[in-house]
Amino acid sequence: MTATDETWIRFGASLGIGLLIGLERERNPTAKAGVRTFALIALFGTLAALVGERAQSGWTVPVGLAAVAAMLVAAYAREVAGEDPGTTTVAAACVCYLLGALAGLGDAAVAGALGIGVTALLYFKPEIEGFSTGLKRHEQVSLLQFLVASFIVLPILPDHAYGPYEVLNPRNLWLMVVLISGIGLASYVALRVAGERHGVILTGILGGLVSSTATTVLYARRSVESEAMQRVSFVVVPLANLVPLARVALIAAIVAPTILTQLAPVLGAALGAGLLVTAFSLRHAKREGTAPMPESRNPAELATAIRFGALYGVVLLVSAWLSDLAGSRGLYAAAVASGLVDIDPMVLSSLNLFAGGRLGAPQAVATIALAYLANLAFKLGVMGWFNWRLALRTFPPFAAMIAAGAGVYFYA
Repeated sequence: MTATDETWIRFGASLGIGLLIGLERERNPTAKAGVRTFALIALFGTLAALVGERAQSGWTVPVGLAAVAAMLVAAYAREVAGEDPGTTTVAAACVCYLLGALAGLGDAAVAGALGIGVTALLYFKPEIEGFSTGLKRHEQVSLLQFLVASFIVLPILPDHAYGPYEVLNPRNLWLMVVLISGIGLASYVALRVAGERHGVILTGILGGLVSSTATTVLYARRSVESEAMQRVSFVVVPLANLVPLARVALIAAIVAPTILTQLAPVLGAALGAGLLVTAFSLRHAKREGTAPMPESRNPAELATAIRFGALYGVVLLVSAWLSDLAGSRGLYAAAVASGLVDIDPMVLSSLNLFAGGRLGAPQAVATIALAYLANLAFKLGVMGWFNWRLALRTFPPFAAMIAAGAGVYFYA
């Protein structure tokens, strides 16, 4: 990690802290500092620390703290009915001063980028305040649950393998919980910001980029909540499971580009057929009318995420057991076992074996295909468990992908 990367991480964490506290304070009508002011104050503190570090001075942080305290005391002391005390302007001035100091100390690029960000923060005042005041209590609770799971629980869990076959890593298992919870929050925001039609499409694509398995499990569970959520799931799940095909092609282009002559036609045929059937489903859903915006009492879906984390651990054990039974000659069996959980490990393993000359292109393509097939079968089983209607509705695009890819592989 470079020094610049370290600097950006500091400022990103600082801005996140300021926005989080500011979101809560924005709901208090008596507070003299809201979301923008707290974000600026947090940036002010980081800048003071960084400038003091670069200048080898221990005075910038305490002086900055005194300035912030004086600013807030003055804001409350000179309160006049109907008059803005101007705390945002004062905080912005402090940040601006230290940005200039930072640029003078040699970090002109970081200071310039932060200056643009601060300007945007000040300019979009109505949008930011409208978003923060529009948050409901259960939405804030979900956000806090996700942050606790991500930044308190996850870091303290041991990063070691336990149990039979040493496949149960507590941190990795909880990472899946965080992943599903994060997808739930992100999709909730996408639906609220982009609206029913575009938000659903965006959720499907983003969910596929992050984890198609986690997205499928999450929306299989949500689909039983209401008719609206079921219709959303009809779109999100097929889209999320088309994205891994494009991701595999991209990974192959980076790790083993010479295999693309055999792998790309199979992936392209599967992706094209799946898109065609999914597009037909989208048109059919449009004729049925737009469903009302689905409500969720817990956008983070933490309980669902924890249950799936436990299931994920069981599947890992079964996969390791099957791989152990198959032995060194059981590459295809290992692909099926691994694909039940995630296709990426087997994709990377197969591509690396091919790049090293230890596996032929047809065998590598077949291994990747089997992992993907096993993953689809697992997802269909999960959907059937939660909602058999969703499984039936999702089966046509899944079948189209399988048929088209297999046809190209066997007959091309």
